Amino acid sequence: MSPIYIACFLMALLFASPSLAGSDKLVLVAVGDIMLAGSATATFARKGYDYPFLSTVHILRTADVSVGNLEAPLTRRGNEYSGKKFRFRADPRSTAALRSAGFSVLTLANNHIMDFGSVGLQDTLSALRSVNILHTGACMDLAGARGPAILRRKGKKIVFLAYSLTQPLEFFATANRAGAAPGYARYFREDIRRAKAMADHVVVSFHWGAELAAFPKQYQEEAARRSIDEGADVVIGHHPHVPQGIEHYRGGIIFYSLGNFAFGSMSPHADVGIMARITRSGGVTEAEVIPLDVKNSRVRYQPRILKGARARAVVSGLNRLSRRWNTEIRPEGKRYLVRVNPSAPRLAVR
Repeated sequence: MSPIYIACFLMALLFASPSLAGSDKLVLVAVGDIMLAGSATATFARKGYDYPFLSTVHILRTADVSVGNLEAPLTRRGNEYSGKKFRFRADPRSTAALRSAGFSVLTLANNHIMDFGSVGLQDTLSALRSVNILHTGACMDLAGARGPAILRRKGKKIVFLAYSLTQPLEFFATANRAGAAPGYARYFREDIRRAKAMADHVVVSFHWGAELAAFPKQYQEEAARRSIDEGADVVIGHHPHVPQGIEHYRGGIIFYSLGNFAFGSMSPHADVGIMARITRSGGVTEAEVIPLDVKNSRVRYQPRILKGARARAVVSGLNRLSRRWNTEIRPEGKRYLVRVNPSAPRLAVR
């Protein structure tokens, strides 16, 4: 039995590392889609794979846990899937930069992780293991793909789960096929219940929705709320490449889409993203939004933190998108904190 196969079933790896965040509060930073290839390949070859994280590394490293969605296999091998227009793969050497930037968990449940087949996925798992980055959401069979990533920080156990609800369906893992964990309710509800029984905090990631859509679809809202009903504390979404709204629900918090982070595309439409910085002590005690400029014609594949009027414009847009859930992002000093506005009327779900 190969070491990678075994690793898929033994995802309960417990890391104990010192935190730079201080205090007994747990600080989680989440970012959206990471794709270190595509039109950025030549730039990264010239400037190195640390380059895309230089403007945000101080936030990533000072969190207790930083997590992102890795939307490209890390491989030089494999058979390229020809059934869709865009296929990606990134250089396995980029893993050292991901670790150096501060990522300790990467989710793999998405519509690109199988672009170069099971060999590409196998190389990805090996590359992440070589730098001690945990993963969840894809593996060599369904049981492994549904397996959690587990960390210990400040005496607390944090469990991460990840699921895909995007096509192609051939990328979904089965009992006998490598792939991504399907985001079917029968799977994630069981997995979350199991995680809640052994964890202090449960974070669930979904790759879902429509690209460039401003609002989540009804099935996204249903899956997110079911996740919190079963015990998830935080739900993080991605795939639309643009931010969607934020919802507080039964003590949990849902970020329907964080948008892009470091993503090798010159799309003119994916121009802003957000980082979510969540501070937990028992329940969700604080959630902060950090607006980003991710329009690569401006930032050249290095996400930049927005300030001043441009940051306020992003937050204003998020408030418009979040109004239906009575959620409001308010400035407090130089930060933007997520609050519930109990006086606002709840709008009907689209």
